[in-house]
Amino acid sequence: MNLVLLLPEDLVARDHAHLTGRRLAHVRAVHRVVVGDELAVGLLGGKMGRGRVLRLDAEALELALGLDQEPPPKLPLTLVLAVPRPVVLNRMVAAATSLGVARIVLLNAWKVEKAYWASPKMKDENLHGQMLLGLEQAKDTVLPELRLARLFRPFVEDELPELLAGGTGLMAHPGTGEPAPKALAAPVTLAIGPEGGWIEAEVQSLLKAGLKPLDLGPRILRTETALAALVGKLF
Repeated sequence: MNLVLLLPEDLVARDHAHLTGRRLAHVRAVHRVVVGDELAVGLLGGKMGRGRVLRLDAEALELALGLDQEPPPKLPLTLVLAVPRPVVLNRMVAAATSLGVARIVLLNAWKVEKAYWASPKMKDENLHGQMLLGLEQAKDTVLPELRLARLFRPFVEDELPELLAGGTGLMAHPGTGEPAPKALAAPVTLAIGPEGGWIEAEVQSLLKAGLKPLDLGPRILRTETALAALVGKLF
């Protein structure tokens, strides 16, 4: 936790916060601050700054706040991600948030098992929690927009072209031999497929919608590794 992320309900006054639960336990166990020390803090959806410790014990953490810094800007990037295995989903959502992705679309695909959509990991509460972890890691306060697209064809045919308007659309797909472009028209929409990749019909639909193929080379990467590599190449 590189940033103590404050929620609106934590504020007992404009410049005074009262925290319990996970964040209290983390500060006590990891930061090991004492009264009078300062922590990096930020208000969800608002500014960042410093929080001076007024109280820290087993019951609560109280902070005097000075919030005078703007959060880092989001990347002009929409990530269209075929829903990964539940064990990977948490890492991907947190990683995309920490990288500064502005919008995340979790999309169905042929190789996405139906059971993935029924997983507790897909519930709003869990996805929101993973995005909060990503903000804490990156020292950011602004959540990405999150969209669940359960039907591939309506999203690709009706919504994807609007996302691509005036920008660049890319489809990560092995074997195309197409390197990452150097000059991109923002905003950028990047589609990453499921384990095993998109099927041919999906590839053709994505190309028809306006995406261009993108190949990271001969190595087979984990989805979260591919995301970090692609963001590094594109931005």
